[in-house]
Amino acid sequence: MNKMFAIVGVINYLLVVFLNAFTDLGHKIIIQNTIFKVYEGDVQIILTAIVNALILLPFILMFSPSGFLADKFPKNKIMEYSSVFAVLITLCITYSYYNGMFYWAFGLTFLLALQSAIYGPAKYGYIKELVGMKYITAGNGAVQATTTVAILSGIIFYTVLFEGMFNDTLATKEDILVAIAPLGWLLVIGSVIEWYLASRLPNKMIEASKRQFKAKRYLQGAYLRKNLKIIFRKKEIFESILALSLFWSVSQVVLAIFGEYAKSELGVTNTIFVQGVMALAGVGIVVGSLLVSNFSKYYINTGLVTIGSIGVSIIVFLVPFCTSMSLIALMFMLFGVFAAFLMVPLNAYIQFLSPRVHLGTVLAGSNFIQNIFMFVFLILTTVFAFFGMDAEVLFYLMGFVGIYMSYMIYKRHVVMTFWALIELIFRSRHRYNYIGLENIPHAEAVLFLGNHVSWIDWILLQFPIQKRIHFLMDKDIYHWKFFHSIFKRGEVIPVSPKASKDAFKEAYKRLEAGNLVALYPEGEISKNGEVGKFYRGYELIPQNYDGVIVPYFIDGVFGSIFSKHKPKSKKRFFEKREINIYFSSPVSKEIKADELRDIVTSLKDKYETQ
Repeated sequence: MNKMFAIVGVINYLLVVFLNAFTDLGHKIIIQNTIFKVYEGDVQIILTAIVNALILLPFILMFSPSGFLADKFPKNKIMEYSSVFAVLITLCITYSYYNGMFYWAFGLTFLLALQSAIYGPAKYGYIKELVGMKYITAGNGAVQATTTVAILSGIIFYTVLFEGMFNDTLATKEDILVAIAPLGWLLVIGSVIEWYLASRLPNKMIEASKRQFKAKRYLQGAYLRKNLKIIFRKKEIFESILALSLFWSVSQVVLAIFGEYAKSELGVTNTIFVQGVMALAGVGIVVGSLLVSNFSKYYINTGLVTIGSIGVSIIVFLVPFCTSMSLIALMFMLFGVFAAFLMVPLNAYIQFLSPRVHLGTVLAGSNFIQNIFMFVFLILTTVFAFFGMDAEVLFYLMGFVGIYMSYMIYKRHVVMTFWALIELIFRSRHRYNYIGLENIPHAEAVLFLGNHVSWIDWILLQFPIQKRIHFLMDKDIYHWKFFHSIFKRGEVIPVSPKASKDAFKEAYKRLEAGNLVALYPEGEISKNGEVGKFYRGYELIPQNYDGVIVPYFIDGVFGSIFSKHKPKSKKRFFEKREINIYFSSPVSKEIKADELRDIVTSLKDKYETQ
C-alpha cells in the first residue's frame, strides 16, 4: 500500500476526496442539529428523513448526465469544475445562515448534493485510472477510509462548534442559524482549498470519448434505458450494486431514526453525544477498510462481503437491546467495521468488472440505483413515522432487510466466503509471506507440485490465488463425514491407491479446461520436516494441455499443531508463526521426479541468497 501512495497525484486526490465529503457533511450536520434542537418525535424523524432525501435526489436525477460526463471528459477536470460549483453554493449557504433563512439553507442541501452527484462517478472512476488494477482494492480502501475520516471529522468538528455557539435562549430555527452563521465561512474555505487541489490533479484519460449528450433523449428517458442495459448486461455487476443499495438503505434509515431513538428512549439531548456515537461508525469503517486492504493484498476478496453483511444485520438487531450510550457506541463502531467489509470489496469488484469505456456510466448507474433504494426507504420511514411507528420497530425491520441482503450475497459468493472465514481464522495465528507469486501464469493451466509438511498445506497454497485450486486428496480423507460436502463443493479429486490412474485422468481433464491442480509427490505428510522421496504418479498426467508446472516449497509450518511433529517447547500464545511459501519459475512438463525434488528443496536457499 505504501507504494500506491508514491504514485503521483494519489495524496492530492485523497485530500480532494476528504474536503469534498467534509464540506458536504458540515452543512448537513448544521441542518440536522438545528432540527434536533427544535423538533421532537415523529416530526424530527420526518424532517431528518427529508434532509437525507434531498441529498439523494440529485444522484437519481443526474444518473445519465454524470455518467456521460465521467466517460466523455477527463475525470480530474470534472472534479475541478464541481469544486468551483461548491464554492458558489457554500457562499449562498453562508448568506442564508446570516439572514436566518432556514428553508433556503434547507433547500440548498439539494444543490450541494447536486455537485456531489456530478462529481461522484468521476471520483470513483479516477481510482482505476490513477492507481491501476494492481492497487484497485487498496485504492478503494484508501478512498473509503478517507471519506469516512472526513465524515467523522466533519461530524465532530461541526457538532462541537454548533454546541459551542448554541444556548438555551435560542428558541427558533431562524435564531439558531444566525447564531452559528460564522460556520458558513468554514464551508467556503474548505471548498476553495478543494478547488485549488483539484486543479492540480493529473489527467489520466487515455482517449477522449466522441459521444454526444442530447437533452431531448435525456428528458425522454432514452439514456436511462440505455445506461441501465449496460448495468444489467453483467449479472455480477448488477447483484453487487443491488447489495450496496440494500446496505446503504439500511444505513440511511438507521442514521435517520437514531437521533429520535436516543432522545426518546435514552434521554440524550446533547448533539455531541448523538452525532459522536454515530461518528464511531466512521472509525469502524476506517479500521475495516485497512483490514480489507490487508486481506485483499493479492486479489479482490469478495468473501469478506458476506461476513460484513451478516455483521451489519446482527448489529442492527442488537441496537434496540442496548440501554447505554457506551454500549451503543461499541455497536456503531462494529457496524462500521462490518460495513467496510461489505463496501470496499464490492466497489472494487464493480470497477474491476466494468469496461473502461463504460466505467463512468456504470458507476453513475450504481449511484442511481443505490440512491433510488435509499430514497424509497426514507420515504417509507417518513410514512411509518407519520403513522406512529417508533424507532425500535424500524430497527427490527432494517434487521430483516439485512438478513435478505446477507442471503443474496452468500448465494453469489459462497465459495469465497468459506475461504475468507478460513483466512480470518488462520491469520490470527500465522503471518504469511508469499515469494515468487509472479511466476504463476494467469492465462494458463497450472500443475502445482511441492513439499507436504502439514494438514493445512492446501489452505496455505490457496490463500494468495484467486482462482480455485483443484487438489488431489486421499480417498479416505475425502470421505470424512463432516468435511465430505466441503471437499466435494471445492471440487477436490479423490485418489485411491488401487485406482490412482482414474484420479490422474480427472486431473488432466481439469488442466485441459484451464484450471489449477495441485498434488503432493511425496504422497504423505513429512514426519521429520525434510522433503521425502518424490513419486512419479504425476508423470501419468498427459502433457498435451496448455499449461505449466510450478514447483513450490512451504517453510515454517513444521512443528505446528497441524504437522505430524510436536516440539516440546511451545510457542507463546500471542506470538504469530512466520510461514513462507516459495514459488519457482515454471518448469517443463517432462520434468522427472528426482529433478523436481531438487528444485523444490533448493527454493528457499535460492530466494534467500538473491
